[in-house]
Amino acid sequence: MDSAISDARAPLGASADNGLKIVVVGGFGVGKTTMVRSVSEIRPLNTEETMTQAGETVDDTSEVRGKTATTVAFDFGRISLDARNVLYLFGAPGQERFWFLWDRLFSGTLGAVVLVDTRRIDDSWYAIDRLEHHGTPFVVACNDFGGPRHSPESVREALDLDPAVPLVFCDARSRESSKQVLISLVEHLRTRIAGHAAPPRQEFV
Repeated sequence: MDSAISDARAPLGASADNGLKIVVVGGFGVGKTTMVRSVSEIRPLNTEETMTQAGETVDDTSEVRGKTATTVAFDFGRISLDARNVLYLFGAPGQERFWFLWDRLFSGTLGAVVLVDTRRIDDSWYAIDRLEHHGTPFVVACNDFGGPRHSPESVREALDLDPAVPLVFCDARSRESSKQVLISLVEHLRTRIAGHAAPPRQEFV
């Protein structure tokens, strides 16, 4: 289904003045590739390989039994904000053995989406830790895999999220839902930039 949607999209011209880099990170099998595919306006670049029995001794697949392919480098897509600004989306691999690639992907990144499967919320800790280490602004998006819905408060508590970090719920298969996640990130970035640009408050006595 994802590939059929992606193949129907025509490439865009390189007419934008500003390219803004966004990274989608998270644990193994949380839907990062699906999100990039669903929202990209061009045919996404994917570096997926078929999962084999040999890989089962390296990657924990107990919670993602239906997964048959996995990202081994990164995913890449593009979405236009307006005539002059585009987002370049990079989906990071989720397996621990590929985490060494993350620091390189974070280079030059404007912001990030941490995609979370609330059934395996502990898998999100490393992504949040690395983004905080780099000082990269991010939003947290809980991908809908069915089952009981967790309250925002319980997710924030489980992840020990700063109150200023936006938390949204999404379906990574839906283009509109994924776009809303990116809109949340862009608004978060604008808020941070506006806050940093505000002049110091003057105190008069």
